[in-house]
Amino acid sequence: MAIKKSELYSSLWASCDELRGSMDASQYKDYVLVLLFMKYVSDRKDPLIEIPEGTSFYDMLKHRGKSDIGDQINKIIGEFAKVNGLTGIITEADFDDSAKLGSGKEKVDLLTNLLNIFKKPELDFSKNRAEGDDLLGDAYEYLMRHFATESGKSKGQFYTPAEVSRIMAQVIGIDKSKSQDQTIYDPTCGSGSLLLKAADLAPHGITIYGQENDNATRALAVMNMWLHNFSDADIHQGNTMADPKFTDDTTGELKQFDFAVANPPFSYKKWMNGLDPQNDIFKRFDGYDAIPPKKNGDFAFLLHLIKSLKSKGKGCIVMPLGVLFRGNAEGQIRKKIIQKGYIKGIIGLPPNLFYSTGIAACLIVIDKEGAENRDFLFMIDASRGFIKDGNKNRLRERDIRKIVDTFNQKIIDDPKYAREVPISEIADPKNDYNLNIPRYIDSQEPDDIQDIEAHLLGGIPKRDIEALEKYWAVYPSLKKSFVCSYQRQTKLLSIKNQTRRNKKRNIQSSGVYFFWQTDGRRF
Repeated sequence: MAIKKSELYSSLWASCDELRGSMDASQYKDYVLVLLFMKYVSDRKDPLIEIPEGTSFYDMLKHRGKSDIGDQINKIIGEFAKVNGLTGIITEADFDDSAKLGSGKEKVDLLTNLLNIFKKPELDFSKNRAEGDDLLGDAYEYLMRHFATESGKSKGQFYTPAEVSRIMAQVIGIDKSKSQDQTIYDPTCGSGSLLLKAADLAPHGITIYGQENDNATRALAVMNMWLHNFSDADIHQGNTMADPKFTDDTTGELKQFDFAVANPPFSYKKWMNGLDPQNDIFKRFDGYDAIPPKKNGDFAFLLHLIKSLKSKGKGCIVMPLGVLFRGNAEGQIRKKIIQKGYIKGIIGLPPNLFYSTGIAACLIVIDKEGAENRDFLFMIDASRGFIKDGNKNRLRERDIRKIVDTFNQKIIDDPKYAREVPISEIADPKNDYNLNIPRYIDSQEPDDIQDIEAHLLGGIPKRDIEALEKYWAVYPSLKKSFVCSYQRQTKLLSIKNQTRRNKKRNIQSSGVYFFWQTDGRRF
């Protein structure tokens, strides 16, 4: 019998409750996800994974209730990691840490309860996995989303909301990739969720590359790849700006990829640490007439992504809205990027979607193919399409579909939502390469004009009928039928009102004093 997702999620969250209070949510994810990983590989018995005797999840169960349970779990995980090349990936969490897990019986009880939760039938991945259903991957994403929510803004940057990831994957056209040999890269990959959403759309598979500065978060990404059957993904730890790990062995230059996605930290102030941009050996800033500001790394990450794409490469990056209009050095760089034709489109997103910030952001879609002949950008203002979900906003399925279809099919029937903006208009001195979306798309709703005469005398204002002209053009007889029907109803209503007035006059003449108002006059 297949596992119900609701039961799976409930069991996993119960494991989090065991740790809640003893440590921060950003720390207990390290324990829960490692046990989830160990349970999964122990149940699935993948031939590509070696499980030496005494190193499975079920060997941990033998130590429940014993005083050295934490130390024994560490040893089991450590031996398994050493054999499978996962040291430093699944060995980060210390299950014998008294400061986090308590001491003596408190620690023994906590770890025993934790193991018992993962032993429940709901988490038996050997036979309960529904065919064709990425149950484990869904469970991982469920946990990551909740960890990001509980960790708050300061520690939620490791996770990109699945809705945003799906949009980014679809607008770069990865569904048109040709073979497994094609590549996708994320220079700030976090837990890898963005890479995986993109890779899932590749019809023939794709080769994954990623780099993440934080080692614990990089460990999450590696586990995420394994749990989604991308164990061959190449995920490195290191500072992408100062020490990019993917370079061409022959030339020493940056390795270039067919596709790239990124959600870098917004306005990162330490992007120059370890880097002299004036003497960047990878030439990421050459040809742009300026260096990104020292205290704001948005354009540094954008230029790194552009440099990391092949001559026909396509990418998408999440950026704060400020990159569209800020001046000085950033304005000069933006102008050059536009002139080179690299930007294919810009999608304005609603505010408060991300766990690391509440500000509104945008997606900048990069396409080097045909860049030299590009004479317009495609802009979408999707800032109003969302639903409230707790203290965050969330894109609904219809919002995602509208953005993707509008962008990929270049639908411009609603000028308040999307436009093809000529480069000549952007370059015009009045705009001066400012890409602020409201300059080009007026998404403001018109004022609801009140027709006082219609309120007082009845009837439909002529402007309201004319506003439906596109429907009258398709159904020419509908307008006549509608107007005639309305006139009949108005006549009947007039007769009823007259009858009512006559009755009131009769009452008044009998000595009862009152007045009423009709047709704007007092009687």
